[in-house]
Amino acid sequence: MANLHLSDGEWKLMKVLWQQSPRTLGALVAALAPATGWSKATVFMMLKRLIAKGAVTLDESGKYQQYSAAVAYAEVEPEETASFLTKVYGANHGIKGVLDDRLYVMDEEDPAELALLRNTPSSELGSCRYKMKDPDVDDTDYKRLLEIFRKYDVRYFFYNGGNDSMDTCNKISKYCQRVGYDCRVMGIPKTIDNDLYGTDHCPGYASAAKYIATSCMEVYKDATVYDNEQITVVEIMGRDAGWLTAASALATHFGAGPDLIYLPEVDFDQEQFFADVERILKAKHKVLIAVSEGIHYADGHLVSEATTSATDGFGHAQLGGLAARLAETLKERTGVKVRGIELSLLQRCAAHLASATDLYEAELAGRTAVEQAVAGKTDYMVAFRCDRSGGEYRCETELLPLDKVANFVKKVPLEWINEAHNGVTQELVDYVLPLIQGEPERPTEHSLPRYAKLKKVFAE
Repeated sequence: MANLHLSDGEWKLMKVLWQQSPRTLGALVAALAPATGWSKATVFMMLKRLIAKGAVTLDESGKYQQYSAAVAYAEVEPEETASFLTKVYGANHGIKGVLDDRLYVMDEEDPAELALLRNTPSSELGSCRYKMKDPDVDDTDYKRLLEIFRKYDVRYFFYNGGNDSMDTCNKISKYCQRVGYDCRVMGIPKTIDNDLYGTDHCPGYASAAKYIATSCMEVYKDATVYDNEQITVVEIMGRDAGWLTAASALATHFGAGPDLIYLPEVDFDQEQFFADVERILKAKHKVLIAVSEGIHYADGHLVSEATTSATDGFGHAQLGGLAARLAETLKERTGVKVRGIELSLLQRCAAHLASATDLYEAELAGRTAVEQAVAGKTDYMVAFRCDRSGGEYRCETELLPLDKVANFVKKVPLEWINEAHNGVTQELVDYVLPLIQGEPERPTEHSLPRYAKLKKVFAE
C-alpha cells in the first residue's frame, strides 16, 4: 500500500473508519454529516472507490452491510496530502469540447498569462450554445461524457455560465450520481444578463452595467450637442430580464442618461410610448430612450422585427434591430431626426470599463466552488448573499442546490419599475451602484490592452 493515494475527502472517510470499524453506510453518513454535509450517495460512491483501491473491505454476511478499513493509518500516513487535484483541464468551447475530447491542459500554461485572464474579455477557452437532452430521453451525450471523464480521471467538474449552463451542470451532476460515477459537480454563476435565480447578482453583470451607464452618459452628451430636435434610441441586451437596460438609470441618476427606460418585465404599449416621447420632446426638444431587446406587446409578440430570423442552440430567438425599427416609427410619427443605436456585443466585451468589485467577486465565486468541492460538496451552484444596509456593501457566498436554480429566471422586481412603466425606481439604482465600484489595474502593451495569450495545448 506504499503507493496508495487518497483524496482529501477519502481521508475524511478513512479517519472515521480508523476510529471505529466496522460501520454501516448509515453510521458513516451520520458520522461524516456534521463536518461535511455529504449525502448518502456521496459516501456510497466514495466507499466504492476505496474498495476498488483496496483501502476498505465490505462484509455482506450479516443483516446490514459493514464497511471496515483494510489498511492501517501508518501504512498510508505519508500520502495524506495527496489529492486528485493534480491536473487541470479546460474545455474548448464548453461542454462541446468535453464531448468532442478537446480538452486543454491548463498545467502547460504560463502562470503570468493565466493571470492576464482577469482582464481579458469574452471566454478565452471558447463557449457554446449546446443543449444536452434529458438523459431519460437520450443519454448518448452522457455516455460520451462519462467516457471522457474516465479517460482523464476527471473527478471535479466546474461549469460557469448562466441559466442554460446551470441546466447543463444540473443534468451532468444528476447523471453522475445516478450511474455511480464519483465526480463533484459545481456550478459557477457568470452571466451579464444577471438573471440566475437565487443569487443576489452574477459575475459579469456589474462590468456590463458600468459600460452601459457610461455609454449612455456619453451618448447623452453627444445627442444634446446640436440646437435642434432629436430623438435617440439605445437598444440594450436582455431577452427575458431587463437588468442590463435598467442599469442605464445610473446615468440618469447622475444627470446624463435616458429620459425613458423600457424593460421586458412589463408589456410595451406603443401608443403610450409615443405619448411619452412626444411629451418629453415638447418639453426638452431632446429625448434619449433605453430599450431592452426583449420588450413585447401584451399579446406576447416581441416588438423587434427580427424575432424569426434565427435561434440559438437553446431555441431562443436571436434578437436585434429593435432600435432601428423604433427609430423608423418615431421618425414617421414625429418628423424629427431620430437615431437608433445598438450596443450589441460591445456591452459584454468592454473589459476596459470593468468593475474592480466585479472582478474580485468573479474570482471569489470560482475559488469558493473549488474549495467547497475539495471539501466534499457537490451538486451546488455558488451564489452571492449581499447586504447594502447602512450605506455599506458586503458580499458573502453561499451554496444553492443546482436543481433549485437551473431553468429559473430572476427578473427585475416589478416594484422597482415605476407606475408608468417607462423607468425604474431608486431601489434599482441602490442595488446596482455598489456593484460597479473600483477601477482594476489594466496591463497594457504600447498603450493597448495586454490580453492573455495561451498555448492551448490539447490533452492526449
